[in-house]
Amino acid sequence: MKQVLSILGSSGSIGRQTLKVAQACDCGVAALTVNRSIELAEAQARQFKPKLVAVTDEDAAADLRVRLADMDIKVLAGREGLLAAAALPEADTVVTAIVGVAGLEPTLAAIDCGKRIALANKETLVCAGELVMARAKEKGAEIVPVDSEHSAIFQCLQGCKDRGEVRRLILTASGGPFYGMSREELSHVTREQALRHPNWAMGAKITIDSATLMNKGLEFIEAMRLYSMSPGRIQIVIHRESIIHSLVEFEDGAILAQLGSADMCLPIQYALTWPRRTVGPVKSLDLLSCPPLTFQKPDPETFRCLGLALECAERGGTSTAVLNGANEAAVALFLEGKIAFLDIPCLVEGALRRVHVVDAPTLDDIFEADYAARRVVYESVR
Repeated sequence: MKQVLSILGSSGSIGRQTLKVAQACDCGVAALTVNRSIELAEAQARQFKPKLVAVTDEDAAADLRVRLADMDIKVLAGREGLLAAAALPEADTVVTAIVGVAGLEPTLAAIDCGKRIALANKETLVCAGELVMARAKEKGAEIVPVDSEHSAIFQCLQGCKDRGEVRRLILTASGGPFYGMSREELSHVTREQALRHPNWAMGAKITIDSATLMNKGLEFIEAMRLYSMSPGRIQIVIHRESIIHSLVEFEDGAILAQLGSADMCLPIQYALTWPRRTVGPVKSLDLLSCPPLTFQKPDPETFRCLGLALECAERGGTSTAVLNGANEAAVALFLEGKIAFLDIPCLVEGALRRVHVVDAPTLDDIFEADYAARRVVYESVR
């Protein structure tokens, strides 16, 4: 049956690649959402002809209504538009590609409608994983990961009927552009250097997270929630080549790995077509052209963001929401040129010290922790 998609965050890297996959795999597109990228939103709407386009910015939405006046496409604005796109009856799969905690509420709205969630927003599970997974189980909504690492684990677990047979999950990390550097060397890196990822083409925020290794810490927490694993059953290894996307070790010692080109279209496509596989836009991996595959230990002391994430994984409660909110604020400040690279972990650690942690949080507790963490970060740099 033809998949019909609602793509939350269609102007970002994942959103644009999802549309590429949709075209190659003949998926329908019922809804698109953007923040304020109006020219791109207009081009996407004219090509894919969705029923709805939602724009976060009110003024930009008004502009888009004028631009699309000749088409039978509804244009909505703000939070209400985003939630409408997430719950649109015509869509059976919702691709959550909005960056940050802003993706949490629309993801829950899609879950409440029993949609398949192609989850590209790791912050949703980092901040509210227990609540989200419980809601998905209650509503019968499928959550299929889009992150390359979690897609790899998801694929390796397809033949596993008893999760008790799993010994550990092994997340691979490229190490980013600065792997192997000392803290002294990291104190001099620039925004431009941090945005040059060696293997992947991604959005600015996730690229900075990769440079600090926070991205891998967030993925560690996400893996705990997605696969109901304790921190002691998850390992991170540095794999500079980004060919093995993650591995699963079983009780008998067997290890299954998923290999592929460094192309996000592959995990996106699998999230859309699972449990089937079809021909798509991804170029096959040529094993004879691959470099030797190497593995090293991560350094959570030098890359303090990773260490902080691992501590929050053990601590639980709203500590993970504080971690994420503080990191989002600090990365934004770094991208604006207002702080140095090593200020990011310092600001995150400061927020974790100052914001109270709730052990069994409600959704309101999670949003309050996120808000408090951001406030602490911004107050620290005034």
